[in-house]
Amino acid sequence: MPPRPLFLPRSSLQRISYVEGRGNLIIKYPGSTDKTCSFVGSHLDVVPADPAGWERDPFVLKREGDELFGRGTTDCLGHVAMLTDLMISLSETKPELESSVVCVFIANEENSTFLGVGVDQLAKEGHMDSLKNGPVYWIDSADSQPCMGTCGMLQWRLDVSGKLFHSGLPHKGMNSIEAAMDSIAYIQRRFYNDFPRHEKEDVYNFVTCSTCKPTQVRCTQGSLNQLPPMCTMEGDVRLAPFYDVKDVKAALENYVADINNDPSVVESGSHGPHSKYVLDSGNEKVAVKLSFIFPGENGIACNIDSDGFKALKTATQNVLGKVVPYSIGGSLPLIRDLQEQGFDVMIAGYGFSNKYHADNESVSITAMQQANGILSQVIADVCTSS
Repeated sequence: MPPRPLFLPRSSLQRISYVEGRGNLIIKYPGSTDKTCSFVGSHLDVVPADPAGWERDPFVLKREGDELFGRGTTDCLGHVAMLTDLMISLSETKPELESSVVCVFIANEENSTFLGVGVDQLAKEGHMDSLKNGPVYWIDSADSQPCMGTCGMLQWRLDVSGKLFHSGLPHKGMNSIEAAMDSIAYIQRRFYNDFPRHEKEDVYNFVTCSTCKPTQVRCTQGSLNQLPPMCTMEGDVRLAPFYDVKDVKAALENYVADINNDPSVVESGSHGPHSKYVLDSGNEKVAVKLSFIFPGENGIACNIDSDGFKALKTATQNVLGKVVPYSIGGSLPLIRDLQEQGFDVMIAGYGFSNKYHADNESVSITAMQQANGILSQVIADVCTSS
């Protein structure tokens, strides 16, 4: 059989680039009104791959049974291929729809520090304004079920200064490792008191509550008979979308200010009677400095009462035989920004969650075929009056 055409006259196609060689693609199948149903978020960039960790060449597409292996098959080029096939099918079958079906492939999603390239700039310049006239499905999650929400994220760094001294004279020094341990324990106690599990987290099926935790630690290199003068802890906050990252940043800054004003607030006595954070002279004390590695972003709670979300649930039930909406503690960049700009955003995805950013990344052909069926039913539900 001859290959299917990539573009048919019934559809319109627009390529918008902000960096040479990296284009965003907007494909539109026109309806009879100004209403829309759009599929956004499937991105053309992929994460790096180290062939040493792969059992196959990550840069060569390989089929094994029902799975396709290769970098980007799940995140997110498999979705790009599936949505391309969906748009081609619309152009071939030419259904009469009230709502236009719009597909937006974005140039950049993986590098959230590199802005002005993808959907953020498209929205800023008004290229997506018309998509506010209907549901927007962000197609870049996993496991074939509707995703109701994701967490926000904030990365932090804690530099704790103590005093170098011989370990045999612990009363004359301040152990920065112990001070860092007790400081983060104090910060965590206050964080979980101020940002407890929100009542809406149960409604949205969040498995975990908001968390604040260290994930990396290092200290001044020296001999084992010295109290280290400096310890650095780094970590993150994963924040339920019902809280605001700005409030967390302010709270963390207040916790640290309280420690610096009176280091005794963190003393627990668990490190022995000679572990102290203010020396007997009173002139020297532990100092804690907080900085943010990443400015932070809020999570999203989709409008689960919207017609667009209900259509996604119904289509998923019809095709898969079950629908189990979920929320995750991970984060997806950019989506909350769209919601705050007036877009009715839903989230779905059809790769494997355990294959995201992983070696031997793969996608199920069957899952993508089912995805095509789910989104076709969504179009039939949202874009027609009958």
